[in-house]
Amino acid sequence: MKKIREKISVVALGGSIVFPHKFTDGGLNVPFLTEFRQFILDQTGKGRRFVLVVGGGKAARLYQRVAQKIADPGPEAVDWLGIRATRLNAQLILEILKEVAHPFVIHYEPSTQEAMVLANCEHRVVVAAGWGPGWSTDYVAVRCADIFGQKETIIDGDTAFVYDKDPNKFSDAKPTADLTWKEYDKLIPAVWTPGMSAPVDPVAARYAQKQKIVIKTVQGTDLNNFLKVIEGGPFEGTTIHN
Repeated sequence: MKKIREKISVVALGGSIVFPHKFTDGGLNVPFLTEFRQFILDQTGKGRRFVLVVGGGKAARLYQRVAQKIADPGPEAVDWLGIRATRLNAQLILEILKEVAHPFVIHYEPSTQEAMVLANCEHRVVVAAGWGPGWSTDYVAVRCADIFGQKETIIDGDTAFVYDKDPNKFSDAKPTADLTWKEYDKLIPAVWTPGMSAPVDPVAARYAQKQKIVIKTVQGTDLNNFLKVIEGGPFEGTTIHN
């Protein structure tokens, strides 16, 4: 089958910047979403293509926490609550980008043939959400990069860098601009748990290492810096590679 040769920016759009729960509009970051919409319209107008994999953010963790507080839903059920939140957030992103986006959220793993159709359709943006339990949307983004024939994934989160320890807990945490996957593995838990907060989840990290996919982490609301990443230039953030 013919390969996908066009450059596609595969982006894990962190739920923590879509739904940070500190804004008045129900927890949604409307100022960022407004700016992000215009950014994507501008970039697609220049011929760029995107796969946007949207996370669940505080909405996911809220539902997960309440379910665990009231009952004992079990890890898989808790994961599904988070997945449903990613799909709602993804539908929102789809609606605000409907001029340029494929009309359906991709909520399952597309075949190579489906990816070929999506990559060559008239729509410049494909929006995806969580697929199933056992990993975060980081893994979905890395899988999408592989399926769409790309060797890079951008993690658009709430911090630019990967730190040697949790910067929310340790004031002496140090950022790093370059890491190998072996170095990164030492910084995160080995096993995925629902609601885990990590720059790249362990399932995604293992897959990226196996497939030799480079991940670049950036602060998602800094769209000037984000543009530098998709243009392939120097940027503020962390590059993780083999």
